[in-house]
Amino acid sequence: MAADAREMIADHTARKQPLTTWGIQFEELEYRYSDDDEEVGVWSADAFYGTDDLKFRWMSKGEYAIDEQAYEGLENQLVAQTPISAFFDAKAGMRFDTPEGPDRTYGVVGVTGLAPQWFEIDASLYVSDEGDASAELDAEYELLITNHWIIAATMDASVAFSEDRQIGVGKGLVSTETGVRLSYDLIDRAFSPYLGVVHERKYGDSADLAEAEGASAEDWFAVIGARIAF
Repeated sequence: MAADAREMIADHTARKQPLTTWGIQFEELEYRYSDDDEEVGVWSADAFYGTDDLKFRWMSKGEYAIDEQAYEGLENQLVAQTPISAFFDAKAGMRFDTPEGPDRTYGVVGVTGLAPQWFEIDASLYVSDEGDASAELDAEYELLITNHWIIAATMDASVAFSEDRQIGVGKGLVSTETGVRLSYDLIDRAFSPYLGVVHERKYGDSADLAEAEGASAEDWFAVIGARIAF
């Protein structure tokens, strides 16, 4: 009878259902000027829809060479994401690339979340439609100087377990990108302009392939941009 009573008074109204949320943000929307006088437009965007138990994310990253008026890279991912611990989610889906060379499609599995010491981590494993496997690790740490001034340090690294010479990828450590940006929150984390510096480097066979195509294996960039959230 007690169990029946609890069932009768259980709250099944909408306020007890998982809350559905959505949002769009540009972690990076910036102009870069290199030490070789190269001008590049760069973005890293993320849109999501769902609940705390299951959300769907569309992520887009790209680099556009302003002088050449051409994309140096364009990447889109569509993944489903669900919690596996208090601080980490698992994700799985598809990635679609338009690199310099033939297009590529990848299967994606990975984890994303908050590591000890407040590092934001996003780790992914990819397998392409050509059968090539690779991995990527993105890490970010934010240091609040005041409630409005923030320093963000980022590091992205990619590793290939097999080479894909058609798109300039050699086996081993492919590339790293490290950056430091100083931002100011104008509108409660919804609009934060920033200045910074970014270092890009390719390694091993990937560096040799880039130099064979007349590209640089290492660049420094001055950066100006903004973080935007809706």
